[in-house]
Amino acid sequence: MDGITQLLPRDRFLPLCPRETRAGQMRRAGIEIEFGGLTEAEAAEVVARTLGGTVREIAAFDLEVETPELGVVSICLDTAFRDKAGSALADLGLQLGRAVVPVEVVTPPLSPDQLPEADRLRGALRAAGAQGSREGMFLGFGLHLNPEIAGPEAADLVPVVRAFALIEDWLRKADPIDPSRRLLPFVDPYPRSFVDRLAAAGRGWSRDDFVEAYLAETPTRNRGLDMLPCLAHLAGDRVAQALGPSADAVGARPTFHYRLPDCRIDEPGWRLAYEWNRWVMVERLAADTAALEGLAADWLDYRAALTTTRSDWFDHLDRVLCGLELWDGTCGSDATTGR
Repeated sequence: MDGITQLLPRDRFLPLCPRETRAGQMRRAGIEIEFGGLTEAEAAEVVARTLGGTVREIAAFDLEVETPELGVVSICLDTAFRDKAGSALADLGLQLGRAVVPVEVVTPPLSPDQLPEADRLRGALRAAGAQGSREGMFLGFGLHLNPEIAGPEAADLVPVVRAFALIEDWLRKADPIDPSRRLLPFVDPYPRSFVDRLAAAGRGWSRDDFVEAYLAETPTRNRGLDMLPCLAHLAGDRVAQALGPSADAVGARPTFHYRLPDCRIDEPGWRLAYEWNRWVMVERLAADTAALEGLAADWLDYRAALTTTRSDWFDHLDRVLCGLELWDGTCGSDATTGR
C-alpha cells in the first residue's frame, strides 16, 4: 500500500469539493456495497436491526427497508437474472449462482452527516458474516460511491473526470484492486486515447464536447468512473443513440458513479471513509486548476516521450500528489461555492 494511502483518514469522511451544488444545497451521495456470505434476506434483517425499520419483499431476491433516518435502503441479489425469478429453473440457477453473485445493499442519497451511519451498517454486516472481494477467486465484489454532481455544466463535470483520468494509474497501483476485479471487465481503465483528449483539450470543452468525446471513446459502464448514468440524466437521447438497446440498462442520475474500489468488508480496519476519501482526493485535484493543468501538461509530455513506461507515470504521480497533500487541508477556494 502506498504511503499516501496510509495518511488518508479512516475515522471520518472528508467533505466533497465543492460541498454544495450550484443551487446551494449540500451535495449528497448514495453508497452501494456488494458482498457475499449472507443472503439478501439475512442482509435485510441486519439493515433493519441496525438502522430501524421493517423488511419488505418487493419481488423474489429483492427487498427493502424503510429506515426512519436514512430513508429506503434496497437489498437484492445483484444480477439482472433476478428479473426472471419465478420459474423453477431460473430460481435454481439463482440459488446456485450465490457463490459468485453478490448481495448488494444500496442506500438512498445521504447527506454528509448521514455517511457515518452507512459505515455503522458496514460494521454490522461484517459482524453478521459478510465477505468481501478477497475472500475467494472470481468474486469481484465492489463498493460504488455516487456523489451528486455540483451542477450540469462542463465546469462541474470535466475537471473531475479529467482529474480522475490523470491519476487513475495511481489509484489502481497505490492500493491495488483484487486480481479478480482486474481480470473481470467491470472496472477497466479509461482508454489512453481518452486521457489524451482530456489532457489536451478538456479545459476548453463545452458540455456537448465532453458528451461527444466520452461516448466516442468509452461507451461502456465498465469503468472505474462510469459517467454514463450522469450523461443519461443530462443527454439521454445522445446516450440512447450511442448505446442502442443497452442504454435501457443505464439508470439516469445526476451523480459521478465511482466503481473502482473493492469491497473488503470482512477485513479488519477497512472503512467506507477510506475509499470515500480517495475519491475526495480526485475532487480536490479537480478544484486546484493550476495543479490540474500542470498534470495535464505532464501527461502530454510523458505520452510524447519514446522511452517512458507505465511505472514512470505512477512514480511521477506519487511525487506530485505527495506535494499537493490532497488528504489534508480543505477544498480549493475556487471550488467552495459550487460554481
